[in-house]
Amino acid sequence: MITELHFDAFMEAAHLIGKMQLLHCSSGNLSWRVDNEVMISATGSWLPNIQKEKIAILDLESGRSLNNVRPSMEHLFHLGVMRQRKDVNVVLHFQSEYATTISCMKEKPSNFNIISEIPYHIGKNIAIVPYFVPGTPQLANAVVEALKDTNACLLSNHGQVVCGKDFESVMERAVFLEIACRIMVQSGMNYNVLSPTDVATLEQLGKK
Repeated sequence: MITELHFDAFMEAAHLIGKMQLLHCSSGNLSWRVDNEVMISATGSWLPNIQKEKIAILDLESGRSLNNVRPSMEHLFHLGVMRQRKDVNVVLHFQSEYATTISCMKEKPSNFNIISEIPYHIGKNIAIVPYFVPGTPQLANAVVEALKDTNACLLSNHGQVVCGKDFESVMERAVFLEIACRIMVQSGMNYNVLSPTDVATLEQLGKK
């Protein structure tokens, strides 16, 4: 059962995400699984200053709003990822500057393992999702498929999605993805990547 403590924790996490400058205005959305219910930012809400009345509570299986608050238009992929992966309790869609820049490039990199934190905290693969209109079932299906066996994806000409077991792991993954993308862009896309052996070692260490 969702309590006032859950609302407080959700708002605290959302405000911290705003302070980290991972998103701007109403550009992102956040969800949190609590048993069989999902708290998710409402449509048009701003995570940096979200309040209780802008947090929808959805039934995980049916997607029905339990508190008559209209959820983010991207709630379809939030719910889809959680239904597919029992290890995921938090999903964050954000639009940080450098990762979004790479999501808009014609030729996107296929290997993001330029710092050890990527394979260690996220995993060796960052999925790339083609462009679909925001809020559509097509986008939701593509994100759910992309996050089937990885913890982060870039949405072409749109933004990023990361998922994890809790708020801390999701924010960590979002920050390290943005750092890697910033290095890529600032290097003029001329950078070295870690060796496959190092990536495999780091990924295994991160799973312990």
